[in-house]
Amino acid sequence: MSIEYPSEWKKFKYRGKTLDELVNMPMDEFIKLLPARQRRSLVRGFSDRQRRLLEKIRKYLREGKYNKVIKTHVRDMIILPEMVGLKFAVYNGKEFVEFQVTPEMIGHYLGEFSITTKKVEHGEPGLKATRSSLFLAMKG
Repeated sequence: MSIEYPSEWKKFKYRGKTLDELVNMPMDEFIKLLPARQRRSLVRGFSDRQRRLLEKIRKYLREGKYNKVIKTHVRDMIILPEMVGLKFAVYNGKEFVEFQVTPEMIGHYLGEFSITTKKVEHGEPGLKATRSSLFLAMKG
């Protein structure tokens, strides 16, 4: 399978290997390049949900559907070199967050790019409230 990658992606190296070398590398050789947590996860094998997602990804690659967004709930899938260039929409518990996989994301989990929490921004105290009444405990 040969996908045309942008020129800045071709200069990318992961542990001394180019993107083309990573894509053509057997899975057990690629696993040796990963950090410990991801390596252990892949050595144990894919779960059923991960396997179905990988089959869907490979089906899209065979059919040439590179621009189609792949929606998934599988946040614990490790990004493999063959996923580079594809678009994913990963569920964060409320909505699907879309992103395109770049070479720098190899070895990370899909869930890392779909944040589940928002930054807390506290409101102002209510009308006719003093600044100190913001911190009073409610009597119940």
